[in-house]
Amino acid sequence: MPLIGVVADDLTGATTMGVLLARSGSKTTVCFHTEAAQKLELENSSESLLISTSSRPLLKHEAYSQVEKATKALKSMGVQYFTKRIDTTMRGGIGVEIDAMLDQLSENTIAIVVPAMPQSKRILVGGYSMIDGVALTNTPVAQDVRTPVKEVYIPKLLQSQTHRAVGTVSLGDVMLGIYDIKVALLEQIKQGKQVIVVDAVTLEDVSNIAHACLLLENNILAVDPGPFTAALGFHRGIIHKEESNVPRGNDDCAKNKTALVIAGSATPITKLQMDVLCRDERNEHISVDPLLLIQGGEIADKEAKRVVNRVKDFMSRKIRPRAILLETALHGPLLDLNEQDEKRGYIHGESAERINAGLGMIVADIFAQIGSENIAGIYATGGDTMVNVCNQLNVAAIEVIDYVIPQADVGRLVGNYDGMPIIGKGGLTGDENTACKIVDRLFLEVCREVNH
Repeated sequence: MPLIGVVADDLTGATTMGVLLARSGSKTTVCFHTEAAQKLELENSSESLLISTSSRPLLKHEAYSQVEKATKALKSMGVQYFTKRIDTTMRGGIGVEIDAMLDQLSENTIAIVVPAMPQSKRILVGGYSMIDGVALTNTPVAQDVRTPVKEVYIPKLLQSQTHRAVGTVSLGDVMLGIYDIKVALLEQIKQGKQVIVVDAVTLEDVSNIAHACLLLENNILAVDPGPFTAALGFHRGIIHKEESNVPRGNDDCAKNKTALVIAGSATPITKLQMDVLCRDERNEHISVDPLLLIQGGEIADKEAKRVVNRVKDFMSRKIRPRAILLETALHGPLLDLNEQDEKRGYIHGESAERINAGLGMIVADIFAQIGSENIAGIYATGGDTMVNVCNQLNVAAIEVIDYVIPQADVGRLVGNYDGMPIIGKGGLTGDENTACKIVDRLFLEVCREVNH
């Protein structure tokens, strides 16, 4: 029976939080949807269970329904402590999803929102979200293709999304320590605030906030990207301090294998990372035409076949590539996917879905035609891309293990292709060398599985 139950709005977010729990000693499984969690009956083996609702881009009523269903499922499994996992850049209908969970939890439950993830340089000061010293709305996330964020003051952002009263606890109170945080929280609760946003700039701040919350009589719905939930688990005595879980030894047992890199993200940092990856002559690069995937049918199938044949050519070499990159958005002009939906009469988000489903179909065909034993692992950048790749591989859950860097999460497939290493990364995470580090880690993870 899981103690900790988490509802996340996308798969990358779920694995990011799951890894923090796994690195703290909790056996942790991430399910791609509610049905997978129920079908696999993982509650008997996992101490922490996370469900991705893929609800970030959905309309309000659709997001509410998905989160409500996941929360009910976790309750039926006997979960004691609940979390709403949020994106570090505050994308999606967070307020609506908080409402969906609070509506299913006890009446005295208060949502404590701690958006900080200091290890990724995401902090909250005066209610304002800052990423590596830059205001949230001045970062590329403000122009996100599907879920742009136009408000940097988080209490105002949430108040526009929830019907509950939103309160705040300032950094000044947080810096005074645990008991002053408790007093500030109690004052907000006394004023009728059911959603309380709390500043934090360090992991010590996050820990102190968690400690203060456990001094309250209210039940707590944690709303955060990961550190706050982990701190609550630590102060409750159900997990230990976080530590890395890197396999020992070298990657000799992964010789003659190739890593598959699937880039569905269109962010500038992803483009830079893939440019650096391709400077290594051991790696190969295949551009996939997104317009052909959007069109679908025989045209998309023909493009997929072309790409798979290119991969087979690369894999037939005496010395195989160390990595093969498949990408749809790193060459040519950036597509306006909303415009493509309107032009073709598609529902909102269908063009993006067709691209990601096409990439997933290509990966599944590669596995079928060259054999999974020749693949070192999968690196997928972009949460929707990772979901579709796993869907096409008929995989609905991942056991998470560790991270390469925060938000570049290491796991193993559960069920089909059981044990296959997979690393997912958000499109806005890392520096120019991150893709290279991730490929290196995939080869180490092959050796972990061999020795497992």
